[in-house]
Amino acid sequence: MRLAVICIGRLKQGPERELAERYRERFDDIGRKLGFRGLDIHDIAESRARDATTRIAEEAAAIAALIPDKSTLVALDERGKNVDSTSFARQLGRWRDEGIAHTVFVIGGADGLSPELQRRASLRMAFGAATWPHQMVRVMLLEQIYRAATILAGHPYHRA
Repeated sequence: MRLAVICIGRLKQGPERELAERYRERFDDIGRKLGFRGLDIHDIAESRARDATTRIAEEAAAIAALIPDKSTLVALDERGKNVDSTSFARQLGRWRDEGIAHTVFVIGGADGLSPELQRRASLRMAFGAATWPHQMVRVMLLEQIYRAATILAGHPYHRA
């Protein structure tokens, strides 16, 4: 299974970008041994439209263009389900074992994801009730993906 993270907004050079890249590289190292074929990150520029409805629609079109056919979609949504790390790892493992070719994680823009993308999602996931900056959500998601791989591998990184 190949994983992808599609994000509205770009990470500038700095500590968030370095940390995100570190977790992506760590995942690649351990993920190959577990049957994961890689982790791609796609940045999409924020829409410059004047109204939120148009911004959401433009961003949704750009996101949808990057989602491969027959992908499992996970939407990061502050109103989504809070999933603990072990359950998240088990879910990724199930999708991998079911032969899902692509799992795509989507982080929307400041106005959120389109209702259509939210409906398409097999899982709407939150990192608690707080609202987080998109840069932090990306880092936290990549850390959780890496942590899930370590859980599946029986690696001691996750100490629960």
